[in-house]
Amino acid sequence: MNTHAIATSTFLVASLFLSASAATAAEINIYTTREAGLIQPLLDAFTKSTGTKVNTVFLKDGLAERVATEGASSPADILMAVDAGSLVDLVEKGVTQPVESAVLNAAIPAQLRDPKGNWFALSMRARVLYAAKDADLKSFNYEELADPKWKGKICIRAGQHPYNTALFADYIAHYGAAETEKWLTGVKANLARKAGGGDRDGAKDILGGICDIAIANSYYVGLMRSGKGGPDQVKWGEAIKVILPTFKNGGTQVNISGAAVAKNAPNKAEAVKLLEYLVSDEAQKIYAEANYEYPVKAGAATDPIIASFGQLKIDSKSLTEIVGHRKQASTLVDKVGFDN
Repeated sequence: MNTHAIATSTFLVASLFLSASAATAAEINIYTTREAGLIQPLLDAFTKSTGTKVNTVFLKDGLAERVATEGASSPADILMAVDAGSLVDLVEKGVTQPVESAVLNAAIPAQLRDPKGNWFALSMRARVLYAAKDADLKSFNYEELADPKWKGKICIRAGQHPYNTALFADYIAHYGAAETEKWLTGVKANLARKAGGGDRDGAKDILGGICDIAIANSYYVGLMRSGKGGPDQVKWGEAIKVILPTFKNGGTQVNISGAAVAKNAPNKAEAVKLLEYLVSDEAQKIYAEANYEYPVKAGAATDPIIASFGQLKIDSKSLTEIVGHRKQASTLVDKVGFDN
């Protein structure tokens, strides 16, 4: 083969390689434990804006194991999860990589992201207080749940549920295990019924006169009042008012949905661009409208139902620290017989 033919052949091979690379870079693959339908409006908006296609693979369980098994050949670019504990678990299992992004760091409060940039919160839900709508109650501290004045008046789902172990772990972060054990014992003594059911049952039971107050997540109120849960749930949602409780030396406990860039992401640059888009004003507004969640970015639009609760002041304890206390919180739930 002459020199010209060799050069032409080399050029063609390089062109084909670059074309293939460009095609690959034009797609992002997300592995998510969050129902893909909940985030699809955001992904559609990103694709419309950038032309980059986004594929999703829903995994109810085993996200970290799936990515670890695939190893270096994994097509996953972004790993999405609902719950800070799941994101920390991904880091501990070595399937994420750190990201340096001024956009993400500016938009997301420090306590809502990994200190080393391995994961980032994208939306929040608060652990709030439901109360009868005509109750003479305007503010509340989590510490008050153990006050004997609430004996026989509190409803809550199982203490071992992740929503509650997160709250109890936050209490440990503030006061330590010994004080948390005393507090949990007091809360249990104040229950109107056995801890159990779902968060929306707290609103239902307030309407039914079983309890005066309940601890539950903020976004369920949006689901109830909007009618998405049916006419009965509209009645439950309208029977309550929501108070944003705080720790006496902190703020309101929140949990998150969030994401990380996979360790072997084939399209890291595009993945980071998508994460940066997800904390834009446009995307944060979509999060708020679709799922009744709080935006992580200050000043971003919040759904009117959620905004009606008042200004959210998130707790100062980092989610990484709180997650570190969850196992201890779970042990304390069993120790005090909270769910018995």
